Amino acid sequence: MTAWTPVADFDAAYDNSAAVPGSAAIIAELPRLAAAYREAAGARGFAEFDIPYGPHERHRLDLFRPDRDTPAGLVVYVHGGYWKALDKSVWSHLARGARDNGFAVAVPSYRLAPEARVAEIGEDVARAIVFAAGLVAGPIRLVGHSAGGHLVARQIASDSPLPAPVMSRIDLVVPISGLSDLRPIRRTRMNDVLRIDEREAQAESPALLEPVVDCRIEAVVGADELPELRRQTDALASAWAGLGARITATELPGTHHFDVVESLGQASGRLSRLLTGGALL
Repeated sequence: MTAWTPVADFDAAYDNSAAVPGSAAIIAELPRLAAAYREAAGARGFAEFDIPYGPHERHRLDLFRPDRDTPAGLVVYVHGGYWKALDKSVWSHLARGARDNGFAVAVPSYRLAPEARVAEIGEDVARAIVFAAGLVAGPIRLVGHSAGGHLVARQIASDSPLPAPVMSRIDLVVPISGLSDLRPIRRTRMNDVLRIDEREAQAESPALLEPVVDCRIEAVVGADELPELRRQTDALASAWAGLGARITATELPGTHHFDVVESLGQASGRLSRLLTGGALL
C-alpha cells in the first residue's frame, strides 16, 4: 500500500502550476494548439462551434464529428481549471484522437465560480451531456481532467443530475487527475472563490458518494503529479471498488498534471485508444 504523507500546506498540495516547471509556457501554448485544430476542423467542415445547450452565455459546446456517416458513439470532454477558470476553447485539440477513431466529441464550457457553485457547475455539465446525447446516438463516454475529472465522476454518483435514459448509455468514464474529495479544497485559498461549505463538500465529493451507473471507470493520474492528486485518484478507486464498481486507478509514467492528457490528441494515443477501443491502460 502507498504510504501517504499528511498534508502540511494545503495551498501547496493543490498548486499544480507551481509543481510543474515551465507550467506558464505550457498553459500559454494550449490556446494556440486548440485554435489551430478548430481552424482546421472548420475548414474541413466536421465541426460545429458555440452550440447553445442552455440560456447562459457559457452554456455553449463545440461538436467534432468523425469522417463517417454514423459515429461509433459520443465522447464528452470536460475541462479543468479548479471550477473557476478556462473554457472549451483551450482544449479543442484533445478531441482529435477520439474523432479520428470514429467518435463524435463534444467539448462544453460551463459556468464558473464564484458565479456558480460546484453543484450548479455539475448541473451545467449534465445539461451539456444531455444536449449532446440528443445529437449523437450510441454509447456515451465521459472524460474530464482535474476539476473536469471530478465533474464526470459526479455524473455517475448518488443524486446524479443526469436523467436515467442518458445514464443508461454511459459505458465508460475516465476521470483524469480528478478531485474526488472536496473537503481538502476547503482548506485552500481557492475556497475564497469556490465557497465550498461542509454540506457541499459532502454532497459533491464522488469518493463520499456511491456509484449509480454500472459502467467501466478508468481513473487516471500522472505518476509525476502532486501526491494529493495521486491520493485523490486512489481514494476514488478504493471507495468505489468497495461498493462493487468496475473501477481501476492507473498512474501514467513520466506524466505531470498538464501533459497527462496529451495522448487524447492522437488517434493512437494511450487515452484515445482507451476511450474509443476499450484498450486496457
